[in-house]
Amino acid sequence: MATRTKSAKDRPSYRCTECGWTTAKWLGRCPECQAWGTVEEYGAPAVRTTSAGRVSAAALPIGQVDARQATARSTGVDELDRVLGGGLVPGAVVLLAGEPGVGKSTLLLDVAAKAAHEAHPTLYVTGEESASQVRLRADRINALNDHLYLAAETDLSAVLGHLDAVKPSLLVLDSVQTVASPEIDGAPGGMAQVREVAGALIRASKERGMATLLVGHVTKDGAIAGPRLLEHLVDVVLSFEGDRHARLRLVRGVKNRYGATDEVGCFELHDEGITGLADPSGLFLTRRDEPVPGTCLTVTLEGRRPLVAEVQALTVDSQIPSPRRTTSGLETSRVSMMLAVLEQRGRISALGKRDIYSATVGGVKLSEPAADLAIALALASAASDTPLPKNLVAIGEVGLAGEVRRVTGVQRRLAEAHRLGFTHALVPSDPGKVPAGMKVTEVADMGDALRVLPRGRRTEAPRGEEERR
Repeated sequence: MATRTKSAKDRPSYRCTECGWTTAKWLGRCPECQAWGTVEEYGAPAVRTTSAGRVSAAALPIGQVDARQATARSTGVDELDRVLGGGLVPGAVVLLAGEPGVGKSTLLLDVAAKAAHEAHPTLYVTGEESASQVRLRADRINALNDHLYLAAETDLSAVLGHLDAVKPSLLVLDSVQTVASPEIDGAPGGMAQVREVAGALIRASKERGMATLLVGHVTKDGAIAGPRLLEHLVDVVLSFEGDRHARLRLVRGVKNRYGATDEVGCFELHDEGITGLADPSGLFLTRRDEPVPGTCLTVTLEGRRPLVAEVQALTVDSQIPSPRRTTSGLETSRVSMMLAVLEQRGRISALGKRDIYSATVGGVKLSEPAADLAIALALASAASDTPLPKNLVAIGEVGLAGEVRRVTGVQRRLAEAHRLGFTHALVPSDPGKVPAGMKVTEVADMGDALRVLPRGRRTEAPRGEEERR
């Protein structure tokens, strides 16, 4: 359809009423005759209207719309289906973003192989690697399938040509920043190119009823690179998270038009590929015959999924005037707050003069306030060199006044702890229904919580402190 170009008559013009000088923009003073306030608009833009056109389909009552076309189809990976809300909907466009090396390509190649079969072929387009490199990865993770088609392209027109030839039910593009359109100026990955490539693939997905998985790059701050418009255009936005030095990987829903965004999928990355973890709590625990000072267990919620995690703390004599405060997997600000609460409200002295190290097990990151009580008890246990009772979990937020506040999902957390064999829990007041056979102790403040430590050593100075005295 031809587009109307702007003519000189359509653009607004300004003219000096004194000397007749014209300009394309308003000025307070005429540069020709130097008169003030004489420049006025005399060519107003033409008013444009859009006339009614032919409709693509007649409007129907919402109850008569066929919803079977939006039925989700499983990807073959249960943990990804959990996050997507049951699977991939035909015509849906999913954007998966994550840091380099986290395992995005490995996961999507595994999904492409498992989702492909005779009635629903899959097309995997790579713009970052050669076809032979992807084949080597497929051999390593056992992702070979006769109905999985592979192409290495960086031209948008070539990608659309492959869609006409293969007619896939699922398209995987790795990544959207490497493909460019010859009709648009700019290098691949630029705002105009990303917008054009994403728009063309979204139109193709909707017209063909083809599900599309796009890989997106992230910035150094962890945000999705490219125009923000890309996140608004797609149907689902997933974030692939994980420490490259740990085995755990999390797929977290950021946006989902077909399901909830509070689900999290857990995966384990290993030499043979990536596998889903239906019960990942074992990665975050260290099983011991006897309890060790400075360790405490808690139950964190990743979305709606409860995970049992272990917090460890260690205090040693400092050799420098300013003691070290080192954390791994925990927020430094929350650990500092717990140290202040313990020293002021819990009457545990000498913490400010010692090096303190705190960490989590298995690479899990605890950022929610429900882990405050476990952090505080681990620090108190390390400071007094006294182990906490065996099979104990601590759940609760700790305020600066020393009070233990309620948190969400206490019943789900307790049920998960009971399922894994824990028999004792410290929780805030009014926890609700308690699992049968589990001893639950309600604590109102840090004073009540610290009573789980042996009475004779709760306020005892750390070893080495008495020797210096």
